[in-house]
Amino acid sequence: MSTSTQGARLRSPLGLGTATVVLLGLVALTDLVAVAAGVGVYRVADDLAVGTGAFGAHLSGRADRADTLYTAAGVAQTVAWFGCAVVFLIWFYRVRVNAEVFSPDGHSKARAWTIAGWVVPLATFWYPRRVALDIWDASRPGGGPARHGLINLWWAFWLLTSVIGPFMSSEYDAAHTGSSIRDAATHVMAADAVDILAALLAVRLVLRLTRMQHQKALAGPAPVLAIG
Repeated sequence: MSTSTQGARLRSPLGLGTATVVLLGLVALTDLVAVAAGVGVYRVADDLAVGTGAFGAHLSGRADRADTLYTAAGVAQTVAWFGCAVVFLIWFYRVRVNAEVFSPDGHSKARAWTIAGWVVPLATFWYPRRVALDIWDASRPGGGPARHGLINLWWAFWLLTSVIGPFMSSEYDAAHTGSSIRDAATHVMAADAVDILAALLAVRLVLRLTRMQHQKALAGPAPVLAIG
């Protein structure tokens, strides 16, 4: 079913694309800092679990510093993630509207799903990907078969980090012994590593799609061939 293109107007996605890439890079950076902080937590917890290292006030001080750094890294991750999410959605909406100009009949989901698809239960598992595929196909310069490998890979890692991230964080919050904290810290670091990959794939997606739309806009409307 085609969607209405009422109010669709072509606007440059370059500024928003650049801002989105910068914020995605910040998300990846805060994830990297969290991994480094997680190593500190792991080392303290491992000393507790195996009964080695210096104990008493020295170990207590190490534990406090590791916990403080880990908490600060978590706050930085949250702030960076929410800031990036807002700008990403604005960029996503912009390229969707542009895609309607390029291909008015090439969209299977209504424009509202560009935003709602990320928050409506169950729809979050496939609607944003479907919208992204339609945007990609409408924005491709020239002909030839569409290749969706980048979108599929990005979406797979996004779903993975969305599922395992909260789960691993809950495991860490529930850990109280040295061994359980050590294991939970390892799992959270793995989840952060997945999130870094998801962010880097999102960077590549934003760059590619923004460039495609910019090039297609510069090329102007396709010539109409006369027949007969």
